[in-house]
Amino acid sequence: MTEIHDQFDTILILDFGSQYSHLITRRCREHNVYAELMPCTTKLQDINFKPKGIILSGSPYSVYEKDSPHVDPAVFDLGVPILGICYGLQEIAWNLGGEVSKCDHREYGPADLVMTKFGNGSVDALFNGLGDETRVWMSHGDQLSKPPPDFHVIGHTNSAPYAALAHNSKPIYGIQFHPEVTHSPSGKAVIGKFILDICGCRRNWTMEEFIGKEIARIREICGPKGRVIGAVSGGVDSTVAAKLMHEAIGDRFHAIMVDNGVLRLNEAEQVNIMLNKDLGVNLTVVDASDLFLSRLEGVEDPEQKRKIIGNTFINVFEAEAAKIEAAAEEEEKKGAEAKGRVEWLLQGTLYPDVIESISFKGPSATIKTHHNVGGLLKDMKLKLIEPLRELFKDEVRALGRLLSIPAQLVGRHPFPGPGLAIRILGPVTREQVRILQLVDNIYIEEIRKAGLYDQIAQAFAVLLPVKAVGVMGDQRTYEQVIALRAVQSEDFMTADWFDFPTAILRRISSRITNEVAGINRVTYDISSKPPATVEWL
Repeated sequence: MTEIHDQFDTILILDFGSQYSHLITRRCREHNVYAELMPCTTKLQDINFKPKGIILSGSPYSVYEKDSPHVDPAVFDLGVPILGICYGLQEIAWNLGGEVSKCDHREYGPADLVMTKFGNGSVDALFNGLGDETRVWMSHGDQLSKPPPDFHVIGHTNSAPYAALAHNSKPIYGIQFHPEVTHSPSGKAVIGKFILDICGCRRNWTMEEFIGKEIARIREICGPKGRVIGAVSGGVDSTVAAKLMHEAIGDRFHAIMVDNGVLRLNEAEQVNIMLNKDLGVNLTVVDASDLFLSRLEGVEDPEQKRKIIGNTFINVFEAEAAKIEAAAEEEEKKGAEAKGRVEWLLQGTLYPDVIESISFKGPSATIKTHHNVGGLLKDMKLKLIEPLRELFKDEVRALGRLLSIPAQLVGRHPFPGPGLAIRILGPVTREQVRILQLVDNIYIEEIRKAGLYDQIAQAFAVLLPVKAVGVMGDQRTYEQVIALRAVQSEDFMTADWFDFPTAILRRISSRITNEVAGINRVTYDISSKPPATVEWL
């Protein structure tokens, strides 16, 4: 079977738990080079491709500590270029005979990197064309006290004499600074020098290239008769995935929208119109709200909610697949051409979902389980097909535009698979869902009226499990509290809260407290990611 690594040169990024690791991936892809993030504990013998180059990320650990994470030593014998960033530099030194020690003081902030000039006045290929000096961003508590044998210095700062190293004969590099963050103005160029000039990667990772190759891959996976049912919600991810699947196998794709009882106001009806009429995708809407709400009754723990919803989704999908097959069998009995079995379940899983659902040994812990990554049944009969699994959100939107999906769909804010269930902090009931649906509808409506919707990456309301005293009509009230959330983000791995004009927040709050019975107080969440996540649960 054709894999993505067979079609695109791949940079392997080994993650040691740095908060910036995902940014390394993004910077590589911005150069139109495919990059994939894996745990630092990954053994080369366990991966089925040979990368064009390897990047070792930073880490909150110290290489000399007893339980610190270390790379598979086979990395250094693979014969491909290696770039170590911060901890990655120290890991190279630690493995190849250098020494690392604690700094006199933690260095966090800007520094000026001075490139080493060789006899002919040139600088190393990693810094070629960047001048003699550049501003970089430091974030470390350890540094090299002695470089490993056969390495030479290619850059230094006032406080870091070994800020950049290169091997004398092998394409192995180490830099103490973080080129992946925007605080290093030439950082993207440094990464480009490594992956393009040193690794020799082809710049063919574009959505134009991806779309044709992914359609061919889907056809290869499904075969000439295999059929797929698709989990669609009307969000950007599932809509793009559904349209891509329809382009690949046509009517052998059956899109299914499950009304799980925790959708936004009138969501099922709107999605039915969008997919059926606007995109020509065959869609069946299944009302399973009673089933979902009964299973969620009394459940407060967010992880349990996600797993219940994920498992129930699979139950519903397998039942629908059985119905589709039974209908096909009836048609065959009447003389119709035999059709293939429903073997596959389409999901719009994205790369950030995968990253956040992986728990590395040591460096980082699972933040939360995404229902479409970690909430699936172990004995699930259908096989998953996830054509967007390697993509970031901005890449999915670009893919959607190439598929001629209307702008209002491509630009739609994300909506989580577990729906309003994870925006209700506490037990999920029909009344709680009703309240949050009305609040959410007012919130989004006012954002659109103000012309701010496209400036915001995601906006939603959260129903809190607390009550507050209020005054309405000269009477004391004791009702629930709503928290509003709106963020700006490129890839949802980091996010900043959106700074609303006060007048708009005032209008939103007034409408909610006046129009939604059961709410007497509205708050606005001004937390960024990190330390918070975008969703509350």
